[in-house]
Amino acid sequence: MNNVQLYGMSKKQSKKGKWELILYNDDKVTFDHVMNCLIEICGHNEYQANQCAILVDANGKCSIFTDNYENCLTVWNNLTKSGLTVTPRKQKRNA
Repeated sequence: MNNVQLYGMSKKQSKKGKWELILYNDDKVTFDHVMNCLIEICGHNEYQANQCAILVDANGKCSIFTDNYENCLTVWNNLTKSGLTVTPRKQKRNA
């Protein structure tokens, strides 16, 4: 397991429960590259990838993947290696 502390994650934050990956808009990658990464790495279909890319473009960010910590870490590593700006965060419980 990678012991590198992820950006925005405190050392005391529990790895239990559901986590999500947030994709942020930037000027480094193209719309098509984002879509291809979401399809190939996150398992989105073309429609889902397109909708997420539109939301990121319009709102600056979008939740693109939800799973346990270990799976999110794997996907996060692959997305960041592909040049996307992504941060993990523990999913908030619904009130």
